[in-house]
Amino acid sequence: MTLLDILKTEKIIKVDEEEILSTVLKQLRSSHDAAFVFSKKNNFLGVINPYYCIIKSSYPVNVKVKHCLYHPPKIYLDMPLTQVAKLLMESKVHYLPVFSDKNSNNFLGIISARRLLSYFKNLDLFKVKISEILKTKKPLVSIDENESVNKAIDLFRKTHYSKLIVVNGGGRLKGMLSYFDLISCLALPKKRESFGERKGEKTSFLNQPVKNFAKTYVVTLTKQDLLIDVINLILEKMIGSVVIIDQEKKPIGIITTRDLLHFFIQKKVAEEKEKKSALQIGGFFRQKK
Repeated sequence: MTLLDILKTEKIIKVDEEEILSTVLKQLRSSHDAAFVFSKKNNFLGVINPYYCIIKSSYPVNVKVKHCLYHPPKIYLDMPLTQVAKLLMESKVHYLPVFSDKNSNNFLGIISARRLLSYFKNLDLFKVKISEILKTKKPLVSIDENESVNKAIDLFRKTHYSKLIVVNGGGRLKGMLSYFDLISCLALPKKRESFGERKGEKTSFLNQPVKNFAKTYVVTLTKQDLLIDVINLILEKMIGSVVIIDQEKKPIGIITTRDLLHFFIQKKVAEEKEKKSALQIGGFFRQKK
């Protein structure tokens, strides 16, 4: 398979450099999403991404997008898939621009993490139990459904996670809370208000319980299921992660798109090392003869 096989050329969110940030952000659905910004001459300039524009840099939402661009890593057609996966994972952006080569500025389209997952689902290396990934992941971070939004934002900042698992007093799964959803509520008000009203609304918002904002529809699996099941659910349900629960429906982990990219890179790097080692050993014995 080549990058051309998973290249996306249609239904790309393209915006003009003069558009306002708030207008563009309303077209995006998660902190990993991206809108691709072009000049009047149709030259690619960069992307607008919620994580870099709001969470990391805090640009005012009434600014023009040309002033708050994120310059993502570029993908070239001759790049190996492991490098593409690494760039998607490290950039925190699940949509990256593709060019024919390093000397070209001809925008061909984009590669998405989702399209890469569609390739992963045919690989035998993902036919392993979810427990294999859970062993190496950091402890699950959850929050009680009655805790305040302010507490949730504090957890987001400390952990650098984009999602929190919401549980009830007994530790059972109640939903999932996204940092992007909370930030959108603060950064993209539905109507324009005076300074005093805005400040009061923000305070009220921060004191509300997280259950008022958490999504109650959460896709789950158990640690005995396979990673391929995670991939299929992410593709089928158009989601970014799957929560792993025990027999009592208590969350014990979460498998994200990033985890799947990381797993792919690890396995492919290990395969390359084994091949090199085998070649070196073979060469050693040939020399002995």
